[in-house]
Amino acid sequence: MKSRLIRAWSRAKNAAAFAAVGAGIGGLFSKSAASSGAALGALVGATIGEKRASVGPISEKITDEASGIVSSDE
Repeated sequence: MKSRLIRAWSRAKNAAAFAAVGAGIGGLFSKSAASSGAALGALVGATIGEKRASVGPISEKITDEASGIVSSDE
């Protein structure tokens, strides 16, 4: 359950940030482009949030092993 919440939070956070960026860039051209830019930005942000949340614990473990840090849960 915790991993599902973390994944949902990551998707939402990235979707909001990318939607704002997309709307800002699209807004330089027109209102219609701002709306489309926000939608595309949210889609990209949610996709990145999904990938980043699913790879996070694995990448942390690899980084810790590479640096020689051993966690206490092993």
